[in-house]
Amino acid sequence: MLRSLSAAPPAKLGERFRQLDVNGDNILTPQELKDARIFQLLDTNSDGRVEFAEARKAVQAGALQGVVEDDSETAAAGSPPKPVADPGPIRRGPARLIPGDHGVGRFVPDTEYRTLDGMVHRLSEFADRQALVVAMTSTSCPLSLKYLPTLKSLADEFADQGVAFVLVNPVDVDKAADMQEAQRQLGDNAFYVFDPQQELARAVNAQTTTDVVVMDASRTVVYHGAVDDQYGFGYSIDEPRERYLRDALTALLSGKAPLVEATDAPGCALDLEPVEPNSAGVTYHREISRLIQRHCIECHRDGGVAPFSLETYDDVVGHAPMIREVLQRGLMPPWFAADTEDRKPGVSGKWLNDRSLAESEKQTLLSWVAAGRPEGDPKDAPAARTFSDGWLIGKPDAVFGFPKAQRIKATGTMPYQNIRVETDLDEDKWVQAIEVRPGNRAVVHHVIVSIRSGRNRDSDEPVDPTEDERQGFWGIYVPGNSTLIYPDGYAKKLPKGATLNFQMHYTPNGTATEDLTEMGIVFAKSPPQHEIRVAGILNGRINIPAGADNHPETASLRVPADVQVLAFLPHMHLRGKAARYDVVSAGGTQTVLDIPRYDFNWQLLYRLAEPMNVSRGDTIRFTGWFDNSAANPANPDPTINVKWGPQTFDEMLLGYVEYVVPELHLGKSVVELRPEQLREAARQGDQLFRRLDADGDNKLTLQEVNNPAGEGRRSLDRLFKRLDVDASGDLTREELRELRKIAAERR
Repeated sequence: MLRSLSAAPPAKLGERFRQLDVNGDNILTPQELKDARIFQLLDTNSDGRVEFAEARKAVQAGALQGVVEDDSETAAAGSPPKPVADPGPIRRGPARLIPGDHGVGRFVPDTEYRTLDGMVHRLSEFADRQALVVAMTSTSCPLSLKYLPTLKSLADEFADQGVAFVLVNPVDVDKAADMQEAQRQLGDNAFYVFDPQQELARAVNAQTTTDVVVMDASRTVVYHGAVDDQYGFGYSIDEPRERYLRDALTALLSGKAPLVEATDAPGCALDLEPVEPNSAGVTYHREISRLIQRHCIECHRDGGVAPFSLETYDDVVGHAPMIREVLQRGLMPPWFAADTEDRKPGVSGKWLNDRSLAESEKQTLLSWVAAGRPEGDPKDAPAARTFSDGWLIGKPDAVFGFPKAQRIKATGTMPYQNIRVETDLDEDKWVQAIEVRPGNRAVVHHVIVSIRSGRNRDSDEPVDPTEDERQGFWGIYVPGNSTLIYPDGYAKKLPKGATLNFQMHYTPNGTATEDLTEMGIVFAKSPPQHEIRVAGILNGRINIPAGADNHPETASLRVPADVQVLAFLPHMHLRGKAARYDVVSAGGTQTVLDIPRYDFNWQLLYRLAEPMNVSRGDTIRFTGWFDNSAANPANPDPTINVKWGPQTFDEMLLGYVEYVVPELHLGKSVVELRPEQLREAARQGDQLFRRLDADGDNKLTLQEVNNPAGEGRRSLDRLFKRLDVDASGDLTREELRELRKIAAERR
C-alpha cells in the first residue's frame, strides 16, 4: 500500500508506483489509482495526473499518514472479477461442449432397431462402412422438420464415400403417415427408424430431436452435436456459418479428428436417462482404451515424445500407478488455464484447444484403476489409431530446415540452441499454414520460430536483447501441437529475404543423437483480409531477488488500435511459477487468462474459441510470479538475483499475444492513414520504422512504404517527397517523425 510506504526508501515506493502504472508511461491517472482520496493527496499540482517525483515528494511530506488505501481497487495482481449471473440469451444456437462429457470417444453397443417396413436390423451391419451417422428427428418438432432437407442432402453427398445415415424418431406420438412421408423425402440413401421405446436413442445418448452422432467403423463416437448452426432457438439464417456434421465426416474420412467434436443441438428435448460415463463395469477395451487414444497416444506411443508407450493393455496396466498420480495432481494432459467460475457442467470454456480431461473422464480412469484394471472383451476395442508420417498441413509450398544436424548429448540438460535458417525469398509471401516438424521427436521438447529483424539478422545477439521477443513468435512446436493453420482471409507475412531463428529446447533422453528440424509452409491463395500478428509483451528490467519464493513482475502494452486478440502464449523459464493476462480499460480490469500453475516444460498456446475485442487505449498487462527459492527443485541457483536473459538459467517475463487489426486493410500505405493513426504512428516512432525497414539498412525507400497494389501512388509520392527533406531518395528516422506535423494539419 502507498500509505505504508511513507517512510520507505524510494526504491520500494517506485516498485509500488510501477505496479499501479499499468501502461508504463511513468504517470498515474485516476483510472490507474482508483482511490480518489489518495489520488487527490498525491496530485499536489491538481493537473489530474501524478508523476513519480510528485508522488515521492507527497509521501515523504506525510500526505498519506492515517490514510487507508482501497486495496480492492488498486491491487495490481488481484483475483479475477466474480461473474455476473446470466440467465442466457433468448436466441441461442449450438454451443460447444466438452467432448468427453458428451460421449465422444465412447463405444456404442450393438443395438437392435426396426425400419418403417418392419425389418429388424443391428448397428453391427454397418461394420463395412467408413462411418455411421445416427440422427435424431421428429415429425412434430419444427426444428427437426427444418433439418430434414439438410440431412437428405448430406446423405446423398456422402453415399458414395462409405457413409450410412440412420434417422431415428424416438417420439412415440408421431404419426406413421408423417414418418412414411419423411422416409419418401429422404430417398434411398438414408434409413428411417421409429424408436418408440427409445432404445436406439438411449444407446447413442441422444438429448434432443436434432441431435446427431457420428461413429467410425468400430462404433466409436467421433462427433456428437448439431448438424450445423443454420437453425436454433429464436432464429434462422440463410446459410449456416458452421457445418459441424459435414466437417466431422470430412475429417473422419481423411483420417483426422474433427476440429469441433461436440456441441449441444437446439431442438425438442428428449426425456431420456443420460448414460452414466462412470458406471460400474468399466473395462479397458470398451472405455479406457478410447480415453487413452483421445488424450494420451499422440505422445505416449512408439516414436512419440513421451517417455513410455500406452498403446496396449499391458502398457496401461504397467503404468497405472503413474496415470493415477498425474491425474490426481492435475499434470496430465497438459493444460494449465484456470477454469471459469461460471462454466456450466459439460459446457466448453473460452479455449478452442482445451486439452484437459473432462471430470467424468478423469473419474472413469481413476475408478478403473482402483477396480483392478479389468480388461474386458477385445471385440469391444476401437480401431487402432494411426499417425501420418507426412505433413499435417498438406504438401508445403516451401520447406526450411537446418543447414546441418544439431548434436544432442545423452544426459543432463541443454541450454536453448538458436539455429538460423535463411529463406532467400525474393518477395514478400503471405502464409496460411505453418508446421514445425522435429527431426528427432524423442529429444525435441518445444520449438519457437521467430523472424530475425533485418538489421540484426547477421549478428549473434541483437542490439536490443529483447528485440526479437518483442516481434513475437512466427511458428511453434509443442508436443501435441505442431501446426498453425488459419482460416481463409487470415495469413502471416513472411518478408522478403527473411532469416528464421529456431529456438530449440532439447531434452536429452539417455542416448546421444542428432536432430534436423524443419518447417513447412503453405502460401495463401490470395492476399488476406487480415494479417495475423504477434506482439511480445515483456519487461526486460526484471530483477528477481535471491531466495524469493513468490516474486511478481509485470509487463504492459498499451494497445495503439482496436484489435481482435486470437491467442496467448506465456513464456518464462525455470523459476516461472504462475502467470496471468489482464485487460485494463476505463471500465475496470478483466482477467482473460489465469495460469495458477505455470510449467516451463509446456510452452502452450491458449487459443480463444472466439476472438476477443480490445479497444484502442486499453492496456494488456502480463504478470508473472517467480520462485527463486531453494524449494524450487528446478532452480539453477537460488543464491543469486536473476535478470533477463536468453538461456534457461536466466529468466524472461514474456507474454505473447496473437491478434489482428480488423480495420487494417492490407496494402494501405502511410498516406491513407487517418489523423489519429498518423499521430499514433509518430508516437510509436522507432517501432514503425523497424516494421517498414524491410532490408534493415536504417533507411526507408518509397518501395518499402508503398501500397503493393499501387493505389494512391500520386499522393504517396507527394508525401514521401515532403518527408524526404534532404532529397536523398530515402527517409531517415528523423524525417519520418515529421508525420506529427502532417497529423496536426489533418485534425
